[in-house]
Amino acid sequence: MPISTYQVKSFAFVVREGSISGAARRLGVSQSAVSQHISNLEATMGAQVLIRGRDGVALTPVGQDLFQLADEYASLDQRIEERLRGHAALDRGHLTIIANAPQPALSLIARYADGYPNVSIDFTLFDWSSAMQRLQERRVDIAVITEPAASRELYIRPITQSRYVCYARRDDDFAQRPVVHLRDVADRTLILPEPGSLTQRVVSKALADHGVVPRRLVTMTSFPVMKEAILEGVGVGLFLSASSVSERSLCEVAVPELDQVFTTCAVVPKHKLGLRVIKSFLDVLADSRA
Repeated sequence: MPISTYQVKSFAFVVREGSISGAARRLGVSQSAVSQHISNLEATMGAQVLIRGRDGVALTPVGQDLFQLADEYASLDQRIEERLRGHAALDRGHLTIIANAPQPALSLIARYADGYPNVSIDFTLFDWSSAMQRLQERRVDIAVITEPAASRELYIRPITQSRYVCYARRDDDFAQRPVVHLRDVADRTLILPEPGSLTQRVVSKALADHGVVPRRLVTMTSFPVMKEAILEGVGVGLFLSASSVSERSLCEVAVPELDQVFTTCAVVPKHKLGLRVIKSFLDVLADSRA
């Protein structure tokens, strides 16, 4: 039995979306249809390509060998469809975007949504390590992340640069200072993102280098949660400046020991660069920088 294009596309989208239901939604077909395509693909290959579990799907070794080609095929198929349908106005489409902080990703998404209202967007925050892993696994269209790891398979375009600062509530005494030194946090509760984040690595190294041990260390899943914790008076946080929209009750204070500049970039798997929906997003990025 020959392998059909439907089987290959279904396989690629199941891996991209992490579930059969997600692939069915993206492809506009039933879950049973996707399941049948995967079953037929495995029967034709004579090997299992996916392991189904409660938390989604995982690739078998055979599936890992197949996925890169299947993903490239699905992207090429999308480009062909765009060309045939003439999506000059992008009257439909879909983007999966991830980031390791709300900004500047959300500002770019807002600009893009204004110009292309018919393109649907899935947006999720991940720590730096998880974001890079999803890029390497080809499970995302665009990532907006700080200091991405270079790869021949990734297209990287710089967006903005920033330094680490201390976030404190406006009524905190830190907010009244021109700078906050790392030694100043020794008597405070310090809020950081969870392990796997760039911030966790950078700040932990800086604290160790300067012999600073905070009185209490609290880890949070993402910057929005950190921000809420700081506003609630849990403690102070160290994070990249301008990671969120400005907040009257929150201050950013310079930290002299954290003076290194970090670059946040838009990252796209190179085989997706030919897609019109990707090009349109990069055009919006170029316009916003201009």
